[in-house]
Amino acid sequence: MEARDATAAALVGSDGDEQPTKKDPAPRKDKQQTESKMERIFGFRREDLTSWRSLVVLLNRPTDPASLGIFRCLFGLLMAIDVTQERGLSHLDYKYLDGAPVCRFPLFNFLQPLSLDWMYLVYLVMFLGAVGIMLGCFYRLSCLMFLSTYWYIFFLDKTAWNNHSYLYGLIGFQLTLMDGNRYWSVDGLRRPSIRNAHVPLWNYTVLRTQIFIVYFIAGIKKLDADWVEGYSMSYLAHHWLFDPFKVILPVDLISLLVVHGCGLVLDLTAGYLLFFDVTRPYAFFFVSYFHCMNSQLFSIGMFSYTMLATSPLFCYPDWPRRFFARFPAFLRAVLPLTSTDPQPSSSCVYNEIHSASSERQETPPVAKASKLRLKHKLAAIFTILYITEQFFMPYSHFITKGYNNWTNGLYGYSWDMMVHSRSHQHVKITYKDGKTGEIGYLNPGVFTQSRRWKDHGDMLKQYATCLSHFLPRYNISEPEIYFDIWVSINERFQQRIFDPRVDIVKADWSPFQSNPWLMPLLVDLSPWRTKFQEIEGSLDNQTEIVFIADFPGLHLENFVSEDLGNTSIHVLQGKVNVEVVEEKKNYTLQPGEKIKVPAGAYHKVYTVSDDPSCYMYIYVNTTEAALQENFTKLFELQERVRNGTETEPLPPELQPLIAPEGDEVNATDPIVQLFLKRQRRMKEVKKRREAGVLERLERFAVKKYYTIRRGFLMAAIAMRNLAVGLPPLEQLTREVAFANMKAPQADGSQDELKDEVGHGEL
Repeated sequence: MEARDATAAALVGSDGDEQPTKKDPAPRKDKQQTESKMERIFGFRREDLTSWRSLVVLLNRPTDPASLGIFRCLFGLLMAIDVTQERGLSHLDYKYLDGAPVCRFPLFNFLQPLSLDWMYLVYLVMFLGAVGIMLGCFYRLSCLMFLSTYWYIFFLDKTAWNNHSYLYGLIGFQLTLMDGNRYWSVDGLRRPSIRNAHVPLWNYTVLRTQIFIVYFIAGIKKLDADWVEGYSMSYLAHHWLFDPFKVILPVDLISLLVVHGCGLVLDLTAGYLLFFDVTRPYAFFFVSYFHCMNSQLFSIGMFSYTMLATSPLFCYPDWPRRFFARFPAFLRAVLPLTSTDPQPSSSCVYNEIHSASSERQETPPVAKASKLRLKHKLAAIFTILYITEQFFMPYSHFITKGYNNWTNGLYGYSWDMMVHSRSHQHVKITYKDGKTGEIGYLNPGVFTQSRRWKDHGDMLKQYATCLSHFLPRYNISEPEIYFDIWVSINERFQQRIFDPRVDIVKADWSPFQSNPWLMPLLVDLSPWRTKFQEIEGSLDNQTEIVFIADFPGLHLENFVSEDLGNTSIHVLQGKVNVEVVEEKKNYTLQPGEKIKVPAGAYHKVYTVSDDPSCYMYIYVNTTEAALQENFTKLFELQERVRNGTETEPLPPELQPLIAPEGDEVNATDPIVQLFLKRQRRMKEVKKRREAGVLERLERFAVKKYYTIRRGFLMAAIAMRNLAVGLPPLEQLTREVAFANMKAPQADGSQDELKDEVGHGEL
């Protein structure tokens, strides 16, 4: 097979050939004999890299526009769907809470959202831009519409940042500069001069290199010890998608070998495997399987499908022509072109063949590039600079030190996907009136809908500043605000991430200087994680455990709920002093010692050793245990009644247990009521899991329909408000209620799900 793909510059071998070659076609065998091994494998010669001119010619080599056109169409479609989903059009009013006191987290503090109706207009422009990209209609304008509004929304909220949202913005930027409307586009119908015209090779080079970077850098970041040892995503091994592996492997090995090991290998190798003809079919299989699994494992919107759409970019650029040529002739009027003759384009540099003047001269014809224009040189400069910048950005955190915490930088441009998992055990916000000295506490997350401020110093600073502006409305003057946030990263000890003694309102923060009030991650205690697994494995199902590590000179103030019986503290390392507040007693504990702390009371644990202390809470949720015991008794009673072994009549409060299915029951006993709701929920879950493919598709389609429907109806209301003003309140209420309408069968299930979630948090 003729090699037409390059490492960042793959192309169809005939792309650069002009139509005159048809008059005297050379056999493929002869052509292959003139190709070097490098050209057969990579698609270009060593000579193409020996000078600036030859590199410019290479990057502007004429290439088939078909694959780029199909990707443009798919990307536009996925982004149009994404606008209604992950970007938030369908819940925009809940996201921005127009007029309410809300703390926001923009990249630049001067960025603020517009009023709600205008934000709907911004989203509508973004949606129309995505549709225009998909159709290739007024292509540049559509790209600018999408790009400007997308990055505005992206910069408006750092709490929504993630790697794939960043990737969407990068691809949108790339497409804006590319000739993506040369194939299967409305612009091609309007302007025959660009229809089916060549595109320069750098269009493919940039896109392919971008996807290679996503895979490869993600693999490099997974060489982190936490990932290699299987601590980053260990919980995934319990997902039903890994059930086939459980036939031959225990869950621990599935986590280590399948989740972490295979994930590492795939990310490191996918970019290379997609590159070459021999390995590409295998890469397609594993990459597709990987992204299909991710679409079920994580709530990542269109990311999995976008990555699937990028895979064909590594194929020969003419693959759509060969693919659609297999369709029946009567369909070709609406399908992409299958003609193999793209027309010339001024964006490309063509080789002119110059023959020797003397017949005796044995020198073969020389291919000389046509005159290079400024735009060709600028395109080459852009390609080199952009690729260099993309390799640099994931490692640029030594510049933006203020955004570094336990992990480097804001999550979103480092490609460290799923490398870190966090859990928060304890969050306390303390305020102090600067004039009166009064101390009080705030609910974590007050005035904000986000939770990511807990892990990022820059967001914590913004949050504290925002709170200092809102609290004077509640007669708290010149407030000082202190945060005590306990986090576990990758199954380590729960420990403080920020210094609780620092007033964050007055604390210094700079994007270019290290955060002085960030507490260090106690990585020296990481080997304890193996011991954690042994301890947890020795406990019964009703006993819970929390591992704590603290710094010398600090203390943890904790309240033990009355639901938590038999709570005790066991010291693992260091020396602590436990103060029981109500009893006014102090107890000093060494490693290996323990103490029982009273329920329904406060206690404080002081670290008095010179080194960090480590200890663990062991407790039993007595309320949960009693509830589970009651559920077991009710289930056994229900089974005895159904099989006829129960001879005693049931009291009135237990009569709902034997009510026929489908009958409306009114349980007066709260335990019976919760038991019946749990049973209905379990039946619903079982029914959903056993549903056929068509039923699942119908349920999915109905859910998406009502979600998208709400977004566009609310957008229509907003456009009407901008055009003619607000209607009477009664009319607006009816319109919003109509937009909020949901599928009837979903209402009951949602209510029961909320009850079940509430029970799980007992």
